[in-house]
Amino acid sequence: MQTISITVTGKVQGVYFRQHTNEKALMLGLTGEVKNLPDGSVCITATGLKPQIDELISWCRKGPSRAIVTNVEVKELDLLLFDDFKIVRS
Repeated sequence: MQTISITVTGKVQGVYFRQHTNEKALMLGLTGEVKNLPDGSVCITATGLKPQIDELISWCRKGPSRAIVTNVEVKELDLLLFDDFKIVRS
C-alpha cells in the first residue's frame, strides 16, 4: 500500500474532472479524495496498491474527454488511510 498526491494542471476544472476521477478511483479500488485548487488545478490524494496507483496516474495524464491536461505532478506521501474515495467540495 502507498499514498500519493497527484496535481493535475491545464483545463481541468469545469470539465467534470473530479467526478470522473472519483469513478475511476472507485473502479480501481482506491481510497482517498479529489478536490479543485484555487489556482485552477485538481489535487488527488490516493491510497492503494502500486498497480492501481500507476493506472490512476496514467489516466490522469489524459483525463476525461473535455479536459486538456498540460502537467501531472506526482509525489509520494506517508501512508494515509481513508474509508473510501470522495470528492471534496470547497
